[in-house]
Amino acid sequence: MQKHQQTMRLFWTACALLFVFGMITHPQTVYEGAVFGLGAWWNIVFPSLLPFFIVSELLMNFGVVHFMGVLLEPVMRPVFNVPGAGSFVLAIGYTSGYPIGAMVTARLREQKLCTRIEAERLMSFTSNSSPLFMLVAVAVGMFHNASLGPLIAGAHYLSNLTLGLALRFYGRHDREILPSPITDRDTFILRRAFAEMVRRQRQDNRTPGQIIGDAVRDAINNLLNIGGFIILFAVVIRLLSQAGFIDLVVRTLGLVLLPLGISPAVLPALASGLFEMTTGTKLAADSAAPLLHQLIAVAMILAWSGLSVQAQAASMIAGTDIRMGPFVLVRMAHAILAALYTYLMFGSAEPLARFLLQPVFAPLCVAALPISLWGASFIALLILLLSLGGLIVLAVLLAILTRIRVFILRPR
Repeated sequence: MQKHQQTMRLFWTACALLFVFGMITHPQTVYEGAVFGLGAWWNIVFPSLLPFFIVSELLMNFGVVHFMGVLLEPVMRPVFNVPGAGSFVLAIGYTSGYPIGAMVTARLREQKLCTRIEAERLMSFTSNSSPLFMLVAVAVGMFHNASLGPLIAGAHYLSNLTLGLALRFYGRHDREILPSPITDRDTFILRRAFAEMVRRQRQDNRTPGQIIGDAVRDAINNLLNIGGFIILFAVVIRLLSQAGFIDLVVRTLGLVLLPLGISPAVLPALASGLFEMTTGTKLAADSAAPLLHQLIAVAMILAWSGLSVQAQAASMIAGTDIRMGPFVLVRMAHAILAALYTYLMFGSAEPLARFLLQPVFAPLCVAALPISLWGASFIALLILLLSLGGLIVLAVLLAILTRIRVFILRPR
């Protein structure tokens, strides 16, 4: 193990030296890549993720996640084999986008709300692209066709949920046991959930002002970290393109994908998407390939998410014992499954979506994205809160139905 670690350190040292050499020999390329990455972070990532980072910190610090953990345990455990607190990760991961699912999962692990295996399950199937990015930026902004949005998002989410159901069998014999909340099991589940939230709040001696200030500070720090990765990989991609490495990746991908009938026009997009998601999706939408091949390429790129996003996820879990191996393997499976679902859904989903959604999204097609990202991010935040509310209502209804069934079947 120690020899392997030493080999990896030498490898990354060599990569760092090559990067420095590229910066010295191609300063203009480095500058252009850094400016592009900074613009993408400030104009897109920062406004779209900041509200979610702040809200997630506040909900965790005020004990709402503990509340949902008790309340939704009967729902999440049999379906995904994760604790009830995973419902919060599920909701925020499917409404916000990369890499917030990894960040919240790491926080759950730090607070001992899930085991390491459960954290790896959660992080793997709750890491998704933002719905606004797929429905607005990709469908409207890149393809200029809003009716493609449900197809792109549907294949993306459906394939990840499928993997979530399959991952319930991953690590079934996990021996790690976490202490259960000290509550009376005969008490109504809503009361137990509320008691657990109050217990969590009593453990935190900070004032509400301190909690809000810490949430904003932690959110800004996480976003600065993400911005650094985006700028770094934007520069790396420019240098690799300059060195001809991207062309080598294109030829390698062609050996695998061309026999499957994939158009060679989307191979440069897939090669770029291997490193950075936004660049890859834009190249796929602009390629001369048939629409189905463009959509398959976009599905694979969004599911894989790019090494940039995966590096961001790795930085989020760096202080925990969560492993990156399962996450990377699930991203590969997600890319394959998303491509398959896109192929199966194409031809039936797109006309239906055009009929149902074209009147709604028609103004977006006429004007080039008139809605601001700040406004879009708060719309997504509203969707998140509605999703959390829906999950809580579902859990309460299930608990009430269970009580009614027990009362009816109780021997008299």
